[in-house]
Amino acid sequence: MGVEEDLRARVAATDERIARHRATVEGIVASVRSENVDDEHDPEGATLAWERQQAAALLADAEADRRAALDALDRWAAGTYGVCEVCGREIPAERLAVRPSTTRCVEHA
Repeated sequence: MGVEEDLRARVAATDERIARHRATVEGIVASVRSENVDDEHDPEGATLAWERQQAAALLADAEADRRAALDALDRWAAGTYGVCEVCGREIPAERLAVRPSTTRCVEHA
């Protein structure tokens, strides 16, 4: 698989993560609305507010990952993918294999 195909696959996989996390957040919100539960004082475990915050954080991370992959695709199209935005040198292939959306070499990370 080439770089562009890999980045597109990452966007697609991230879209799936976003959909799952969004559904989780919406499910928690719907649960809170439909139940008159005082979970803030429930000694049995985590509150719905905590669960909603966790799910929202995962959703935000997935959205940031998607944006980073789309930005990497833009750099690929512009011919600047794999070039450090600080020093202008080529980012090593090993680093790009681990962090395909990176914009900086190890020295400037």
